[in-house]
Amino acid sequence: MKRLLCKATVEPLYIVDFTKPFDLYVHASANPVSAVLTQKNPNGREVPVAFSSTKLTATQRVWSTIEREAYAALVALQKYRCWIFGSSVVVHSDHNRLMYLTETAPKSSKRMRWSLSLQEFDITFKYRAGRNNVAADSLSRLRTDEN
Repeated sequence: MKRLLCKATVEPLYIVDFTKPFDLYVHASANPVSAVLTQKNPNGREVPVAFSSTKLTATQRVWSTIEREAYAALVALQKYRCWIFGSSVVVHSDHNRLMYLTETAPKSSKRMRWSLSLQEFDITFKYRAGRNNVAADSLSRLRTDEN
C-alpha cells in the first residue's frame, strides 16, 4: 500500500482550490474508520487532497454499521472543516442508508445529534459500492500490530 501511494504521488502535489467542490470517500470497518478527500484538477481528473484514518474505541466497535459509517463521515468533515466549510461536498459511502441521515429525522438521539451537526455543511450523500470505494476501503483495512 505504501509503495502504491508513493507511486501515485509522483505528480506534483495538488493544491486545494477553495472555489471548487470536494468529494469525500468514507468507509468504516470493524476497527478503524477512514476517509479520502479529493478534488478535480484542471484536467478534470480526481486527485487526493488528504487521507485520514481513525481507530475506534471498544464502545464504538459495537455500534451498528450505519453509526460507524456516519461517524466516519462526521470525523472527516470535522477534521477538514477549515478546508470544506462553505464549499459543496459530496460524501461517498458504501452504506446506502447513510443518505437518510440528512433527509429524515433519525429516531436515535445520537443520530439526531449527528444529523444536526451535519447541517452546518453543504453536503450530499451518495451511495458508492464498496468495490468502487477502493482508497477509503483500503485505509480502513490496513493491518497493524495493534489490530
